[in-house]
Amino acid sequence: MTGDPFVAHRSLLFTIAYEMLGSAVDAEDVVQETWLRWADVPQSEVRDARAYLVRIVTRQSLNRLRTIARQREEYVGEWLPEPLLTSPDVAEDVELAESLSIAMLTVLETLTPTERAVFVLREVFDAPYDEIAAAVDKTPAAVRQVAHRAREHVAARHPRMEVDREEQRQVMDRFLAALVSGDVQGLMDVLAPDVVLIADSGGFAAAVRHPVVGAERVVSFLAKFPRFVDQMEISTVWLNGAPAIRIDAPPKFGMTAVSLTVANGRISRLYSMRNPHKLAGLGDPVSVSR
Repeated sequence: MTGDPFVAHRSLLFTIAYEMLGSAVDAEDVVQETWLRWADVPQSEVRDARAYLVRIVTRQSLNRLRTIARQREEYVGEWLPEPLLTSPDVAEDVELAESLSIAMLTVLETLTPTERAVFVLREVFDAPYDEIAAAVDKTPAAVRQVAHRAREHVAARHPRMEVDREEQRQVMDRFLAALVSGDVQGLMDVLAPDVVLIADSGGFAAAVRHPVVGAERVVSFLAKFPRFVDQMEISTVWLNGAPAIRIDAPPKFGMTAVSLTVANGRISRLYSMRNPHKLAGLGDPVSVSR
């Protein structure tokens, strides 16, 4: 590979950092820190530049995770990952899109920092155990145990559902049509009975601070939406490798990004992201890769 290996692998490094941190802003900072450390290393002494860079970005991400842990404990209301505007072709890599989903990143938040690093490197990027061990300062045998534990933890909280992206878009379109028109029965039909709505505002915008559980309660919560629809610009976008909704409203209301999870033809999770600090980056698609 010609040229600077850091430049060649930058998209990969950002993706690893983002999946470990759930924040594009923090991921960019970590990638910058990785570059500074890479710039100080005599590259002639590095046998495998990709593995070396992955090790640096993983260690920097672990450091950042521990630094921001208290911030998230003190966060106002529910915490959701910072959404990424992605290109539609990200969805073609099903495993990458799945790992980037808001639903998956929310589950990864429940892992310890080391478990999260091991899970991301092994399950998403298929890194060898010895390389992961070097990145997290553990033996390969210990890493195998951590990987097994993390895999079981994630599987219990995020069962894999094979959902065609076209089906997801169709379900989203049905939901949006019912939402805008105030069609209560239409909403009930497109929502799973045990649907959960989670909103994240960080205290900077109006939003429920606890999950809303059950179709009837969610529909009741959404019933007032049509009153304000003439003040909003609603569009469909690709967020984190999947079809999603963007709602632009006057400053009084602010922007909302809505990601959803579909299972058995119905919406099982609605993630409403309202924190303006997390939505500031939804201008241009972000490059992600494995």
